[in-house]
Amino acid sequence: MSASSNERIIVTIEGGVADVRLNRPDKMNALDQAMFDALIETGEQLARMQDLRAVVLSGEGRAFCAGLDMGRMAGMLSGDGGSSESESESIGGGRLGKRTNGISNRPQYACMVWRELPVPVFAAVHGVAFGGGLQVALGADVRYVAPDTKVSVMEMKWGLVPDMAGMVLTRGLVRPDVLRELVYSARVLSGTEACELGLATYVADDPRAAALEAARQVAQKNPDAVRAAKRLMAVVERGDNAAILQAESDEQDRLVGSPNQREAVLANMEKRAPRFNPAR
Repeated sequence: MSASSNERIIVTIEGGVADVRLNRPDKMNALDQAMFDALIETGEQLARMQDLRAVVLSGEGRAFCAGLDMGRMAGMLSGDGGSSESESESIGGGRLGKRTNGISNRPQYACMVWRELPVPVFAAVHGVAFGGGLQVALGADVRYVAPDTKVSVMEMKWGLVPDMAGMVLTRGLVRPDVLRELVYSARVLSGTEACELGLATYVADDPRAAALEAARQVAQKNPDAVRAAKRLMAVVERGDNAAILQAESDEQDRLVGSPNQREAVLANMEKRAPRFNPAR
């Protein structure tokens, strides 16, 4: 077991599963500059861990994430997007078009970093997930929500549009006409309705327990195959048929006969728990 923390995020790692918790409960884990930085720094640190098998992303206190911090929202009134130079680099003032992290700007990357992790990410969403908070959850591969969770694509309430990768991360999850209505109206959904419409994956009375159990199950699988599956899904989401078929073949070629793949076969044949090496 290992653990780390900073002002905004706590991470505990056990059995290859990283338990990542947004840690600003007094503000319902709202997104200030420190939280943006912590999301990115934590995601980048996890991406470098070869022994990592899965991630659970949740929030401490009463909510997953209430969205953009009101102090930052107020900063937009002055046109500089925030009270510091670093904040104005991130939001407002016409600076959002600058790409700072690959194809993303920094606020977008606070969500995309979770989708780009090489292992599956399970979000456990309770209380509220509004605006940017919802987009952080959408960065996960799978989302568990409590039935009474309140979810909203809320940017229109503040005269804005979703701009933290929400338009990429909802693609394929929600019917286009439904997504348009959610963006235009900014209405609040229950966790149950969010699941019915595609913004969430499963409804669970205890989302964090459900997400941890799912992550632990994944951690028992061949880590090479799990990472290959995540790479393959990324191609499926953005590729044409030829690219998808080629990626299937390339990933399988790398897996067949590899040490962890052979161990998966032997463990099943011998009816024992597998003993996998770190992912290649």
